[in-house]
Amino acid sequence: MIDHVSVAVGDLARSAAFYEAALAPLGYKKLVVRERIIGFGKDHSELWINLRENLLHAPHGSGAHVAFRARSADAVQQFHAAALARGGADDGAPGRRPYGSGPNVYYAAFVRDPDGNRIEAVAFLPPD
Repeated sequence: MIDHVSVAVGDLARSAAFYEAALAPLGYKKLVVRERIIGFGKDHSELWINLRENLLHAPHGSGAHVAFRARSADAVQQFHAAALARGGADDGAPGRRPYGSGPNVYYAAFVRDPDGNRIEAVAFLPPD
């Protein structure tokens, strides 16, 4: 079981605004604010964004990929829209994906945060 994940960001204020908006539809909020790090979660900080100034010159970010579980397809769509409205880049519009295991449908959306990290929201929907 993973307790938390950290991703590097080049501009803490810009990234805080991005993650606060994008993660709100998934039930996450800003829980901890420190000088160079901010934690987001539901009950405890599950995602930390850490200031790394040298990322400002990295063309594709740190290469991180973080996936958050969503409760519904609607929450996945809201995540995607909020992320794009806050400076994220589309990396896969909301929709069914041909991967996953089990009987449920893998419904996901992918965005790149302002530093190039790949962020996903996924809901496992009952089959049609």
